[in-house]
Amino acid sequence: MAFTVLLTEDAAGDLSDIYTYTAEHDSPKKAKYVLDRIEKKFISLSELPERGVYVKELQALGIHDFREVFFKPYRIMYRIDTENVYVYLIADGRRDMQTLLQHRILGADR
Repeated sequence: MAFTVLLTEDAAGDLSDIYTYTAEHDSPKKAKYVLDRIEKKFISLSELPERGVYVKELQALGIHDFREVFFKPYRIMYRIDTENVYVYLIADGRRDMQTLLQHRILGADR
C-alpha cells in the first residue's frame, strides 16, 4: 500500500525557505537540485515510511511518534498515520534542534 505524503504548513514553509536561501547563496540550479532530492525522499516515504529512524531528541523524552530521514545536512521529520505520512519539519541538522523541536513539534510557542 502506498502512503500519501502530506506536508504541514510549517514544512511547506521550510521547503520554500530552503529553496530561497540556496538560490540566493549558491544558485537556482543548486536550489532545484536540493528540492528534487528532498522530493525523492518523500517518494521513498510513500513506499516505505517505517524506514526512518526515531528522532533521538524526542525519543529521549519518551516520544516515539516521529521518525526522520536524511538528505544531509537536512533532517526530514514525520509521523506515520493509517494511510498518510505527515511531514512536520525539514531543517538543517546543524541548527539548534532542541529549540526548534520544542517550538515546532511539541508546540511550546502555541
